[in-house]
Amino acid sequence: MHMRHATIAVALMTVFGAAHAAEPARCVADSALTYPVTAKVAHTDNYHGTTIADPYRWLEDANSAQTKTWVDAQNAVTQGYLGQIPQRRAIRERLTRLWNYERYSVPSKEGGRYFYSRNDGLQNQSVLYTMKSLADTPRMLLDPNTLAADGTVALAGVEISPDGKLMAYGTAASGSDWNEWKVRDIETGKDLEDHIKWVKFSQTAWTKDGKGFFYSRYDEPAEAAKLAGINYFQKLYYHKIGTPQSADVLVYDRPDEKEWGFRAQTTDDGNYLLITATKGTAHKYRVFIKDLRTPDSKVVPLVDNFEAAYDFIDNVGSTFYFSTDRKAPRQRIVAIDVNRPDERNWKQVVAESSETLANAHIVGNRLVLEYLKDARSVVRVNDLNGKPLREIALPGIGSVSGFTGKRGDSETFFSFTGFTTPTTIYRMDMKSGKTSIFRQPKVDFDPNAYETRQQFFTSRDGTRVPMFIVSKKGLKLDGNNPTYLYGYGGFNISMTPGFSPANLAWMEMGGVYVVANLRGGGEYGEAWHQAGTKLQKQNVFDDFIGAAEWLVANKVTSPAKLAIGGGSNGGLLVGAAMTQRPDLFGAAIPMVGVLDMLRFHKFTIGWAWTSDYGSADNADEFKALVKYSPLHNLKSGTAYPATMVTTADHDDRVVPAHSFKFAAAAQAAQAGCNPVLIRIDTKAGHGAGKPTAKQIEEVADRWGFLSKALRM
Repeated sequence: MHMRHATIAVALMTVFGAAHAAEPARCVADSALTYPVTAKVAHTDNYHGTTIADPYRWLEDANSAQTKTWVDAQNAVTQGYLGQIPQRRAIRERLTRLWNYERYSVPSKEGGRYFYSRNDGLQNQSVLYTMKSLADTPRMLLDPNTLAADGTVALAGVEISPDGKLMAYGTAASGSDWNEWKVRDIETGKDLEDHIKWVKFSQTAWTKDGKGFFYSRYDEPAEAAKLAGINYFQKLYYHKIGTPQSADVLVYDRPDEKEWGFRAQTTDDGNYLLITATKGTAHKYRVFIKDLRTPDSKVVPLVDNFEAAYDFIDNVGSTFYFSTDRKAPRQRIVAIDVNRPDERNWKQVVAESSETLANAHIVGNRLVLEYLKDARSVVRVNDLNGKPLREIALPGIGSVSGFTGKRGDSETFFSFTGFTTPTTIYRMDMKSGKTSIFRQPKVDFDPNAYETRQQFFTSRDGTRVPMFIVSKKGLKLDGNNPTYLYGYGGFNISMTPGFSPANLAWMEMGGVYVVANLRGGGEYGEAWHQAGTKLQKQNVFDDFIGAAEWLVANKVTSPAKLAIGGGSNGGLLVGAAMTQRPDLFGAAIPMVGVLDMLRFHKFTIGWAWTSDYGSADNADEFKALVKYSPLHNLKSGTAYPATMVTTADHDDRVVPAHSFKFAAAAQAAQAGCNPVLIRIDTKAGHGAGKPTAKQIEEVADRWGFLSKALRM
């Protein structure tokens, strides 16, 4: 350990106490902790003959004076409690130092220019830059920090016109999913008058001539429905630069299909518009194309069923390359001639392999293939006929992203990150395959003091599941290590290694950080995903509980020292685990969680999650949902772990009502002396675009709460 890091560690040890200092078990209710009284109403719903009480239904109205009073009262209790934790200030100061390092995005190239974002360390939002060559002095193109004094307006998307002259950019205020799009002249840095509103879950796709772009939007909602109102009937439009939004041309919609959403892509040659139709969050798409060479051409189907995923890679003339899980749960690459789209005419370019194909790109007339091998990245390069050429050497256990570019490009860029490797940007020469470091951050810690190991354990039904265990080297297996077990397990999303100053601070405190790769994710392809959905959702919770039991059995930690955390679908995971096995955990932090499984589909985009969860409107799915719904499985008189629910007042993805109702019910049910708190962020949403300052505050509260709960 470097001397400087040794000094920091000693200072932290003084503040936090020795991580392994034995302390007698004790349980003394915090006399200063008095929860606000939460009124109950006599509301019930009938689900297929079963009556379910919903006494906190009134908390679903986030705008009511009664709810706002309740939020203020809960925040006062939570901040009062957190404010008395002596470690919190030292944690916040250390987090601020760790966070203060230069961070870069992977550069992209358009119209002869490079574009990338950079954060000098503690800026609330990263700043967008452009340069004409890699040796050029970067020029600032957009600083989102100037859009709001407190950094709560974030960049939600950037699309550069093919000639590199104009930039369409989306902004999100206070973490909302609602975006507004504007257009900036890249040479002058000035915005044009174009202003697009009511965009959600959409990027833009420029036409080759740079005269306009395609985008998807919803109709403007009524004022009262803007936060929690349900989102149906997305429509695809074309916006011509220099015209008002009211003049935008409707390109495609489906008034007969309220749940369909549309993603637009234009081909690099400018000849085609590709429309991917989605239905909810299921990775099963329909694909339509429109020939842009003929002004009045019709939108015609290429794949006209929701049976598989089709991710467009690139086209060579009328041959379109797709990555798909059609007849290949771990993905393969096929070529489809748009003039002969029948499946019998498809050509397989790259067959399914034992690893999961996570991403594919065509750059420099090569296929760049990102695979996941047991949740860690492997990168291979093939020719356009699928013949393997080389494997790209990576620095260790980690995750890659990037590899964007055009068929004629001679270079591409990618990032590599691991649990103890800050995100480093590499440049790759497409002819030789040689990689070189383009940007490497310097973070105030010694990576050699930590180790990452991958451990497999057996879940309840015999399934082999991996997890990553990250800690300081020389971990003592005495059951005394404070451990934070994190998971997600849903929506085909893979949990791969990544660097985080927050987790580094936790490990400096003597904590062990564990990520479990649960079913429901995408680590092992579509079959792994499906094994954690709908009537099989309990598998996800069994996997998470299995990870916890392995950690305890192998003396990494013990229940009193074990905390669990997760966000969104991961918040559901934590809520289910703590209600099913309250004895197994010392603390639980469900963040922006889906916690009311009977009503989630009634708000914003919640209906789209029924592809993973099922719906209480279906009798069989209701039976499965009510068995694990965290809100409905809190039992009065049970000693639950120390719990801090976190949410945000502007979360229009998972509306805060989930967390409000769960916290109220958990406070009423808690029999033990562990605290049950709710931390409600203001001017924040589901998490995207959260300012650096707010992230640091939230993490300091999380680790502060756990330092007390786990008696560190």
